Amino acid sequence: MSTLQWSDSLSLDLPFMDDTHREFVDLLAIVVTASDTDLLPAWKILIDHTHEHFEREDQWMLNTRFSSSNCHTMQHKVILQVMREGDVRGKAGELDVVRQMASELGIWFPQHAQSMDAALALHLRSVGYDAVTGVVHAPQALPHEEIHGCAGESCSPKAELAEQTTADLSYS
Repeated sequence: MSTLQWSDSLSLDLPFMDDTHREFVDLLAIVVTASDTDLLPAWKILIDHTHEHFEREDQWMLNTRFSSSNCHTMQHKVILQVMREGDVRGKAGELDVVRQMASELGIWFPQHAQSMDAALALHLRSVGYDAVTGVVHAPQALPHEEIHGCAGESCSPKAELAEQTTADLSYS
């Protein structure tokens, strides 16, 4: 099984995002190479990291009027839901499901980082967002209203992207 590795193509030139993304890639690699004995503990660590990772990004979006109702946040919710389902299935002895999910995450993550996270990084830079303090140093650059949707073909009111993500990562 191929393992996602950190590369410059994943860098968003925003250290506080890149550090979190690098950690995600490293933890995913541990899951992919884990023995059956170590798989579920490694998967749980990845879930916990991903929960915190997504929670931070969602807060940055709220702090800068990049609405939490957009499809970026929806994708976060769907991915976490699927990962948690993987934990349940893994505990039921279906380790192959967890391994397949890990493989699919390795495909999903670069696409997510290079599209949705890249748009968020651009927005955060444009408003001078300081992730440590939560201060927006260029408040005049904030949108007058919350940004809804992701302004791309992949986002629709029917949340087609979220449905596709669920289909890609769910296994019956």
